[in-house]
This record gives sequence, C-alpha cells and structure tokens, in this order.
Amino acid sequence: MKDGKGWFGAGAAAATVLFFYALDQLTKWMVAQTIPYETGERVVIPGFFSLVHWGNTGAAFSSFTNSNGMFIVLASGTVIALLIFAIRGAFQHWATRIAVSLLSAGVLGNLTDRILRRHVVDFLLFNLHVPHADPWPAFNVADSCICTAAAILLIRAWFEEKPHRA
Repeated sequence: MKDGKGWFGAGAAAATVLFFYALDQLTKWMVAQTIPYETGERVVIPGFFSLVHWGNTGAAFSSFTNSNGMFIVLASGTVIALLIFAIRGAFQHWATRIAVSLLSAGVLGNLTDRILRRHVVDFLLFNLHVPHADPWPAFNVADSCICTAAAILLIRAWFEEKPHRA
C-alpha cells in the first residue's frame, strides 16, 4: 500500500514516539546516575567509542551555545506544528509518518532536557579520526532520532513520484 494508513497508523506512530522518547530519557538518566558530569568517561572501544556525560545549551556541534530559551520556544513550536499537521492528516505516506514520529520523539526528548536540566545531555562520543571533528561531537538517542527522521524525509522526497504536467 503506497498511501493511506496502511500498517503505520496513529497507534503505531504514538507507540514509536513513546518508545524512543522513553529510551532517550532512560539512557540520559542512566548516564547522569553513573558518569560524573563533564569529567567522567567510560571507554567502550579504545580510540573509537566512549560514554561521557556532557551538557549542551546549543544545537548541533554546540552551535548557538547558551541559547537554551530560544531552543525551548523553537522545540515547543515544532511539537505543536507537527501535532496539528498530523491531526489534519498531512502525513499520508507510511515513511513520512515514521519520520515524523522519530522527529517528534527526538524533539520531545531534548525539550525535556532543556526544561528540566537547562541543557541537553549528550553521552555518545565517537572518535572517527577525521579532521575538524576529532572526536565527533557527543550526541544522544534524541539526536539520533532527529537525524534518522531527516534522512528518511530526504530519501522519501528524492524518490517521490512527481505529478506529470499535461
């Protein structure tokens, strides 16, 4: 089934949001309980992957640092807009609904951090040994959901059939 509700309807979308939001908050809580803030590191794969406990008041790659309030407003608006569009049936294709569910979970996860902790908890630290990103900036489950959603939306847009002009 190309369009319509298919197998990924409102219930599956809500379950996806809830699952990934809970996973994000659980992993951040576990990190906060076991790794000292900004000083601790648990090496998982030496020279490649560690768990850390860092705070980010900005966005990706720590851009717009100390803009927590702005991101609370932006994230709140995003969640409200996504909910309104979903209620109005704007997301018809199953892949788009999956992407919007992941995006919602990610935005809600980081929004919760910004409100409760005044920063986003980042804890996944990879060293990809690439120039200017050595190590790669730390991130979390919510960030992964947001990036995965963006990738799905880009792929969906790339392969979307365009209407033929007469």
